[in-house]
This record gives sequence, C-alpha cells and structure tokens, in this order.
Amino acid sequence: MILMSNLEELIAELCPDGVEYKLLGDFAVVTRGGNFQKKDFVDCGVPCIHYGQIYTKYGLFADKTYSHISNEAASKSKFATQNDIIMAVTSENIDDVCKCIAWLGSFDIAVSGHTAIIHHNQNPKYLAYYFHSNMFYAQKIKYAHGTKVIEVTPNKLLNIKIPLPPLPVQREIVRILDNFTELTAELTAELTARKKQYEYYRDELFKSNHWMNVPLGNVCSLITKGTTPKSYQASGIRFIKTESFLNNVISNNKTAFISEATHIGPLKRSILQEKDILFTIAGATIGKCASVEYNNLPANTNQALAIIRLNRDIVNQRFIFYILQSNRMSEYIRTKVKGSAQPNLNLRQMNEFIIPVPPLDEQERIVAILDRFDTLTNNLSSGLPAEIEARRKQYEYYRDKLLTFKEKTS
Repeated sequence: MILMSNLEELIAELCPDGVEYKLLGDFAVVTRGGNFQKKDFVDCGVPCIHYGQIYTKYGLFADKTYSHISNEAASKSKFATQNDIIMAVTSENIDDVCKCIAWLGSFDIAVSGHTAIIHHNQNPKYLAYYFHSNMFYAQKIKYAHGTKVIEVTPNKLLNIKIPLPPLPVQREIVRILDNFTELTAELTAELTARKKQYEYYRDELFKSNHWMNVPLGNVCSLITKGTTPKSYQASGIRFIKTESFLNNVISNNKTAFISEATHIGPLKRSILQEKDILFTIAGATIGKCASVEYNNLPANTNQALAIIRLNRDIVNQRFIFYILQSNRMSEYIRTKVKGSAQPNLNLRQMNEFIIPVPPLDEQERIVAILDRFDTLTNNLSSGLPAEIEARRKQYEYYRDKLLTFKEKTS
C-alpha cells in the first residue's frame, strides 16, 4: 500500500530487529489532576480542562480550551504543559474510562480532578492514538475497578506496556492516521450541515395554526421515571442509562445489567415496554431521547430518564418522538432550567409540555417525510452516516495495525 511505503522503509532502516516495548512508568511521570469544579468556571481567566469535557468537548488533540478558572482557583490547581497527555480516569462505563487528549497548546493549562497528567518524552499524538487503540483497551480493563463509577487509578497506568519505535517512525504513523481522521472530519462536517437543514424543515413541519395544542400528559397513558439499583451484575435484565443511547437508538452493547429480582421488585415501576420513549430529564445530556424496541427488552431504567408511554389511538409514536427532538422542546428546556446549576425537568413539567396534535393521517404524513430525512442524516446503514462508519472502521483497523510491532528481544 503506497500509504505505508515510507513507514515500511523507516522501520526497515531504524528498527529492523523489532521495537522496544516499555512500561509507561519507564519513560513518563504520571500525576493526578487538581480539584477545581465546573462551578469554578469564569468567562476570562486561566485556561483549563475539566475531566468531563474530555468526553464531551474534545477529540484526540487540543491546542486551546473551552473554559477558564479564576487565578485564585488556579493557584490551588495542577497544570499540564505542552505535549502532556490528559486522561480522564473515571467514567460510568469501561469503554470511556481513560479517554484522553494530547495537549498541544504552547501555554500551560489547569487540569481538574479525576484525571491523570502524563508528562513524557515521546510524540504526544502517537501516544494519544495508542491510548485509544484496542491494545491499550485490553490492558486498561485489567486495572479498571468499580461498579457505578469505573476508575483506573493513575499509579496503575505506570504498568501499561507501550511499543516505542524511534521518533521518526512515530511521526510517520501520526501523519498516516492524521490523514484518516481529516477525511472523516470532512464527511462529518458535511453531515452536520445536512442535519441543520433537516432540523430546520422538521421544525417548520410542526408549525400550524389549525391543529389542537395540548399538554403531553393528555396523550400519554404514563409518564414516570426510573430508579437506581443498589448494584449491577455481569448479566441479567438490561438496565438502560443515557449513555446507552446511540443516535436516538438504544445500543445493547452499552447497557448494564440487574437481577430479575431487582427488576420485578424495587424497580417495578420502571419496567419498560416496547415503543416507550425514554427522555433524559437530568444532567448534561438533558433532552436526549430514544425509543425502546423489542430487542432491548426486558429492560429497566434510572431516574435520569422519563418513561413516556403514549396512547397510540390518539398519537403516532414517531410523531411525538420527533417533537421531543425539535426546537420546540429545546426552547421549553431552556425556559425551565435557565440558571440551574444542575439542569433537570420534573415529571410535572414533562406532563405540561404543549404539543401540536393534528389528525392521525396528518401525523403519519409528517412522519413519512421526517423518516426520509432521518435516514439520510442518522441511519448507519445508508448515506453519509454509513460512509462515516465505514471510514471509522477503516481508521481503527489501520490504527491498530500501525501500532502493532514485532517486539525487540535483547
């Protein structure tokens, strides 16, 4: 493959007998982050990264921050310098724990708690790519612990084994992988533009002066919320959290499990049925929703999710599903949670949300239009999403291939 030719030549020249594998602790210093919180953010001050933003705001690399803290908060904080790796060491699931970014900015930044700051002498982008590989995943799961919160303590990271080819080889691998990510970024930007167009037309379709407007509760047989189990287990009844949502679909690969006894006992009120709509009513992802399908059942859910069970003699389930994703709901959320440090909607507010209710045949016509738009912008089996998914899989394949070396023997 032409893409690989320069790399193959470099490997043949610089490490023909294999690559040395080293423990992270042999070439890096790992320290814990500081202790500031999101409430310490200010409009102008010392640049900072909060561990939660590593999951929601950043890709693999960054040279500027989204947030700042005051000089006073910064004086008590820990800092990352240029080329350091900043890793989030706590998460609600095993897949996300240890997600990290390479800090490429020319200035130091404050870093919050629940992080590890990795100071090293290697190519920072090479390490960031490695820390998102399947090889690293296989190692981190050995050190991860916890149930509701998954953690990998920073000192355990010192035992991670990493292949360290010469720096010119690392740079060439980074160049190749950067090309993959840039191609995917271009497709993602196009998809984002299409989604904005889709959202505009979706909101326009819900505008009419001739339809009834009623509270959501009037077209539901049930609006309730789940509760949190005391513990999870390796298998059993699915337990769905907001993190289980993937493009408004529930991913069974991202669900936890509870016992049958817990499902029909303490959590009985939140037993789910097919075509229930789950709507996030608390936290940073408030407003996300997904439909419960047959392949998700039997299942249960937690208190951050409202369970909306519709009277389908009155409303089309997908019509309501689209309304809950519309600008009408976004504006309603902004109105109800304005100024709240912990955004949430209560069940009374969910019941009172005013929705348009045209005749069923009109609902079905609108759903047919929106389904076509949705396929173009969200369906992973066709259109741009499918191409992006194919590129992602190609990137992951070559990333792991490029980061796998014959180990040098002494």
